[in-house]
Amino acid sequence: MSNNTVEITDGNFEKLVLKSEKLVIVDFWAEWCGPCKAITPILDEISNEFGDKVLIGKVNVDEVKEIPVKYGIRSIPTLLFFSNGEITRQEVGLQSKQTLVDNITQIVES
Repeated sequence: MSNNTVEITDGNFEKLVLKSEKLVIVDFWAEWCGPCKAITPILDEISNEFGDKVLIGKVNVDEVKEIPVKYGIRSIPTLLFFSNGEITRQEVGLQSKQTLVDNITQIVES
């Protein structure tokens, strides 16, 4: 994980995601999920490129139980984009880096 990527748990979700001043992208994933492993290096690159504007949070759905249920996560990887504590975008499945960069740029510049 890069410096701008954090592990999200039921205990730190509110502080790190809902109260963040940055755009937070929460990646719902599992160790056994191939597409989840494929998106990880993309998210690490994005984290390094947008470090001052974006925080990447990782939620392991096998370990964290409340957050995936609360947000109705049924498929992984799922990315939820939080801005000012509100979901502004959702992407399900493996996404290209360009798609994610375009989404981030649109949210950050609006």
